[in-house]
Amino acid sequence: MSQRIQPYISPAEYLRLERQAEYKSEYLNGEIFAMSGASRKHNLLTVNISASLNQQLRGKACEVYASEMRVKVRATGLYTYPDVVVVCGEPQLEDEYFDTLLNPTVLVEVLSRSTERYDRIAKTSYYRTLDSLKEHLLVSQDEIRVEQYAKQADGTWLLIEHRSLDSNVELQSIGCSLALRDVYDKV
Repeated sequence: MSQRIQPYISPAEYLRLERQAEYKSEYLNGEIFAMSGASRKHNLLTVNISASLNQQLRGKACEVYASEMRVKVRATGLYTYPDVVVVCGEPQLEDEYFDTLLNPTVLVEVLSRSTERYDRIAKTSYYRTLDSLKEHLLVSQDEIRVEQYAKQADGTWLLIEHRSLDSNVELQSIGCSLALRDVYDKV
């Protein structure tokens, strides 16, 4: 998270402000945090991943969103915008505005220097409280590296690291495969 905008605000007030804002922000524990813009590499990675997943999920009961779908983590009250979101089955949305997803299946975060620590530690911990979440990817923009966290039957999370352009990230929960050569194309 970046810059603190004001001390305390209710979730309802955050949503009212966010829906009128010209920029995106995250919300946690009564605080709003402005999100900084993304780098060229960050954008390329996000587009490459979302395009690949969207192509593979055509005709299936899954939807892919890139960067603009807000996700609420109920257990923590976090409202955030993952870089790529996949939801399979019926999307559960918070209210009549249909802009806040409650049941993501897969979440992808492209790591930025300014938010990497937060994304790795706090946000990953928050995401793991989502019952619907089956897989979570952390994607480096500075090196060939994708960290895949897959939820196991007993509720634990398995980490698989991918560090080669010849590697494929097998997303078992949605029946998709991400070739790192495609993920890092033009990056």
